Amino acid sequence: MTTLLVASTGGHLAELYDLAPRLGVQDDCVWATFDSPQSRSLLDGHEVVHVPPATTRDAVGALRDLVAARRVLRGGRFRQVISTGASVAMSFFLPAARHGLACHYIESATRTEGPSLTGRLVARVPRTRLYTQYPGWAGGRWRYGGSIFDGYRATRATGPRPLRRIVVALGTHERFGFPRLLDRLVDVLPPEAEVLWQVGSTRIDRMPAGARRQVPYAEMQQAMREADVVVTHAGVGSALAAMRAGRRAIYVPRRRRHGEHVDDHQVEMARELDRRGLVLAREADAVTAEDLAEAATWTVAATGTVTPFRWMDAS
Repeated sequence: MTTLLVASTGGHLAELYDLAPRLGVQDDCVWATFDSPQSRSLLDGHEVVHVPPATTRDAVGALRDLVAARRVLRGGRFRQVISTGASVAMSFFLPAARHGLACHYIESATRTEGPSLTGRLVARVPRTRLYTQYPGWAGGRWRYGGSIFDGYRATRATGPRPLRRIVVALGTHERFGFPRLLDRLVDVLPPEAEVLWQVGSTRIDRMPAGARRQVPYAEMQQAMREADVVVTHAGVGSALAAMRAGRRAIYVPRRRRHGEHVDDHQVEMARELDRRGLVLAREADAVTAEDLAEAATWTVAATGTVTPFRWMDAS
C-alpha cells in the first residue's frame, strides 16, 4: 500500500523531501503539495497531486485543501499519511483518520522549543503520531525522531575566497517581505559581484537590478553551488538548499516586531543552526562585508552517516 506525503511548499516541503529516504517510504509514495516552481523542480519524476495553496493561518485555503484531501483519499489506495505541515496537514489528517489511516506528523525543525499551532491542532486528530526534531521538548505523545540537520557538517576552507558570485534568497511568502535585509544588502554587497536576487514580495525604493520574485528550485540550487557566498532569510528550506549546495549561508531571521513574520521562530532557527556551525547567523541591520568574507571561507557537506528517522511504522 502507498504512502501519501503531504506538505505545503517552501521549508515544509524541503524538510519532507530530505526526510523521505530516512523514513523508508520514497519507493512507494505519492506527494500532495501546492503547484509552485519549487515543487515542480524538486519533485520532478515523482507522482504528485497538486492541491489548492494555503498560506499562513489561511482558513479558506485550509477548507479548500480539506475538499481536495477527501477526493485524493477516496479509493483506499493509501495506508498512511506523513506530513511536515503546515495547515495542509490538518486538512488531510481529518479525512485520513476517518478512513482508518495512520497519520504521522513531523514538526518542523523551526520549532525548537515546542509545537506549532498546526502541531497542537493535529495532536487532537485520532490515530495521529507526533514527532519532534528536538529531544529537549519531547515527551508525552511527542517522540524525538531525529533532525534533518544531523547529516551535515561545516568545514573551514584554506585561505580567503573572492566574492565574484552571490546568491540572495529572501523567501517567497506572499504576506511577509524583508525590506530591512534587502536595504542592508544593497549597501553592503560588492558592486562588482554578480548577484542572483530572489526577493519574493519584498519591495524597497532602491530595488536591485534583476531582482526576481521566484527562482525555480533547480536554478537556485545551481546558482548556490556556483556562488562564493549565500545570504538568506532564516527559513528551513533556504538553509537546506544552501547546505545541499555546500554553502554555509549568512542566515538572517525575520522579526515579528518588524512585521516580517507571525512569530519569532526564525530567531530560534538561526540560533540552533549557528550553534551547530552550519550557518553564520546575523541580524538584518548588522550584516557586514566582513561577514561575507567569513562565510565564503566555509563549506558544508553531507556526512553520509545519518541514521534512519526514529518513527513508528504503521505497517
